[in-house]
Amino acid sequence: MPELPEVETVRAGLARHVLGRTVVGVDVHHPRSVRRQPGGAAELAGRLRGATLTAAVRRGKYLWLTLDDGDQALLAHLGMSGQLLVQGSGRPADGAPAESVLADGAPPDGVLPDAAPPGAALPTMVRPLPATHTHLRVRLRLGDGGELWFVDQRTFGHVMVTATVPTPDGGPGGHGSPAPLLPEPVRHIARDLLDPALDRDALVRRLRTRRTEVKRALLDQTLVSGVGNIYADEALWRARLHGTRPTDRLAPPRVRTLLQAAADVMAEALAVGGTSFDALYVDADGAPGYFARSLAAYGQAGKPCPRCGAPIRREEFMNRSSFSCPRCQRRPAAGLRRHGSDHPLR
Repeated sequence: MPELPEVETVRAGLARHVLGRTVVGVDVHHPRSVRRQPGGAAELAGRLRGATLTAAVRRGKYLWLTLDDGDQALLAHLGMSGQLLVQGSGRPADGAPAESVLADGAPPDGVLPDAAPPGAALPTMVRPLPATHTHLRVRLRLGDGGELWFVDQRTFGHVMVTATVPTPDGGPGGHGSPAPLLPEPVRHIARDLLDPALDRDALVRRLRTRRTEVKRALLDQTLVSGVGNIYADEALWRARLHGTRPTDRLAPPRVRTLLQAAADVMAEALAVGGTSFDALYVDADGAPGYFARSLAAYGQAGKPCPRCGAPIRREEFMNRSSFSCPRCQRRPAAGLRRHGSDHPLR
């Protein structure tokens, strides 16, 4: 599932390519992709038609495009395989590919810029995207002839137009807009580790009060958002912690070290466009991310730990896999482990 760096990469692409453009038509090709919209495809189309896209915003793994009426947003959750792809302005001729322009490359050092600095020398690449796609689920037709596609092979993701509500803490709803608003379905999602409005000390205290395992806490989107299985394993490896360590047995300095490790690894992944293992994750221009080449633990079973050389181990975890070093990340004694969680993962 795309995590913070992958979703932020998509958000940045949308900010470059679709803001200020008006939706003139909506085509829904699969009802499951609009299953969260109460009135289905007809309601989605009716609420989007004529709206101008004004900001691209992200909180954790959720992203949304605000609409010019000021109190609605097009919310997207990518699920396991969702993609938002921008077809360039100018409708392609029958059968001809549309152009997509990659205008600015990855943000340096994990910085989250909304726009490139004036005069910056940035790489530019133009490449074709197919005019049709097998897994195209929702198409937004834009007033200048361009299009925004929601493509989703496994149809676990969804899009919907929803009302926005004030943020619980009065801060910006997410990266990409200063407005203290966020879509109502995202109200329960916590701030992420790259959010300047996050109270890191309060997060340390909350995490230590959870009677659960530390990896489960990292994945709890109501506690801290944006971290998924990949970056949880990488952060735990960097912090030399096994994922089954009880959170209430961790001293505050160890928690701060872990949170900083998670922030660092996500910033590094963001700088190279995120982590792609296959074509299911690409940015808004159709380009993959390259952080998979830098992974130390996740997916590296049997390979030597970059730190000590011990073979990385794979363990079952919540119907998925966890990867860790048996030497650098010692399992806690059986009597110290706690299984389960007081809080659901979202």
